Amino acid sequence: MSATRGIIAMNKRVTIEMPDEMMKLVEEYAAEAGAAPDAYMRDVIEQHLEDLHDIALAEAAMERIRNGERTYTWEEMERELGLDD
Repeated sequence: MSATRGIIAMNKRVTIEMPDEMMKLVEEYAAEAGAAPDAYMRDVIEQHLEDLHDIALAEAAMERIRNGERTYTWEEMERELGLDD
């Protein structure tokens, strides 16, 4: 649910059209997951949104590094945090 952080959930109904073969796959995967197809699709969409968010964060971090933001080795991090005992 992290893709909807800070958002009060108000359900909206969405209708999509998909090829029969795709719907069969959704039903099969949902059954394997022990979920109803609509719940399975919500989970798939939520996971995709979380992945997009994570990718955006990673791209932003890479851009900061390319622009010269300081990075630390594992040893430097341990020393900075006093964990190098």
